[in-house]
Amino acid sequence: MRIAIVGSGGVGGYFGGRLAAAGVDVTFFARGAHLHALRTSGLRIESPNGNVHLPRVSATDDASAVGVVDVVLFAVKLYDTGSAVPLLPPLIGADTVVIPFQNGVESVEMLSQAVDRSRLAGGTSYVQASVGEPGVIRHIALDRLVFGELDGTRTPRLERLFEVCRDAGVSPTLSDQIEVEIWSKFVHLSVLSGMTTVTRLPVGPLRDDPDLFAMWQAALVETIAVARAKGIALPRSLFDELITLLQQVPAQAASSMLQDLERRRRLELPWLSGAVTRMGQALDVDTPIHRFIATVLKPHVNGRAAG
Repeated sequence: MRIAIVGSGGVGGYFGGRLAAAGVDVTFFARGAHLHALRTSGLRIESPNGNVHLPRVSATDDASAVGVVDVVLFAVKLYDTGSAVPLLPPLIGADTVVIPFQNGVESVEMLSQAVDRSRLAGGTSYVQASVGEPGVIRHIALDRLVFGELDGTRTPRLERLFEVCRDAGVSPTLSDQIEVEIWSKFVHLSVLSGMTTVTRLPVGPLRDDPDLFAMWQAALVETIAVARAKGIALPRSLFDELITLLQQVPAQAASSMLQDLERRRRLELPWLSGAVTRMGQALDVDTPIHRFIATVLKPHVNGRAAG
């Protein structure tokens, strides 16, 4: 199996590195200093699951030099989707599947503007990892990939990917309800990202303060209401499950969007609280907490350029 990792940051770099370490044919797409480090020094993963150093990896920014692959793991930041899409055509053949592993719930729709839906599957990931420095992925916790066909069928192409991931020591789930999986994560992520970023605080203080915790709960209810208005069959137990999950999150944990704000980088806000607000307006679902978050953070959405 040939796999292309389009977006070799925390998600793509970690899972791609684990696959490459297991002997899978993996090509990493990156840019700038990260690409230079991958080409010259290889890839390092620092992880509680065991460190990895791959002195030589295939890394490029030229898709035409790679050619057709079996699987594309599309893991760029949401605001980089448009600039990364031109990489896809040379990678796609008759049997290629492109799977976005991005935040938000609009990735498949965005990619379907350029990729035939028959070449797309759905995906989401649970992993805490980031680029610690060029060529180095720092993994903190979790290593789960969830993917599935958009129509819920089981296909040889994804069954094979499941086996490859399992054999590489990754924790894969092949889902027959991938849209529900993506939205279930989005309910949690939209609130985690929005609340930590708008308050500039990690999870602990938000969880321990009664007023902030009530705000967190209200934001969860808003995203769930939007999902149900869209016809997404979220489990009735989801709210309670996410509150239980919140109690298990380390107190110092934050979100990648808060880290981006602190580093004056662009924010994925338009596809998180911004998306909840936008979809809520279209569906006549009131989302005051997410609207507040999206409005207050709007001046920072373009990062350093807006500063």
